[in-house]
Amino acid sequence: MKVTRPMLAAAAAVAALVLAGCGTAADTKAAVPATATGSLEHLAAEVKCTPDMQTDADEIRQAVCKVAAGKFILATFATDRGQREWINSAKDYGGHYLVGRKWVAVGENSTVATLRSTLGGDIEQGTDHGAHTGH
Repeated sequence: MKVTRPMLAAAAAVAALVLAGCGTAADTKAAVPATATGSLEHLAAEVKCTPDMQTDADEIRQAVCKVAAGKFILATFATDRGQREWINSAKDYGGHYLVGRKWVAVGENSTVATLRSTLGGDIEQGTDHGAHTGH
């Protein structure tokens, strides 16, 4: 069978639909709430945890939280730049990061995914060191 331009165009259209998924943008937005904002205490209250403060400085506030889904670190930042610098450094150690505006939650993948259903945000992955071998 000879491949023609119309056949290629049809195959490309099908591939685009498969890659995009069958859902619409509205379906995706409905699955993840708007990203939460506020103080560390406000964010902790949203997920029903009592924060155990570890760092309380002008630039960063950081606490350990525990919920049914697991234990995680919740940090808030004074600036977007400070947050991004912290995340970029922390990602070298691996982990899973739920990132909102001037806040981040760090924990196991399942914990971060559960938190996302309440806090919204974007999930970022730290460096995977599993492929490294000791020579």
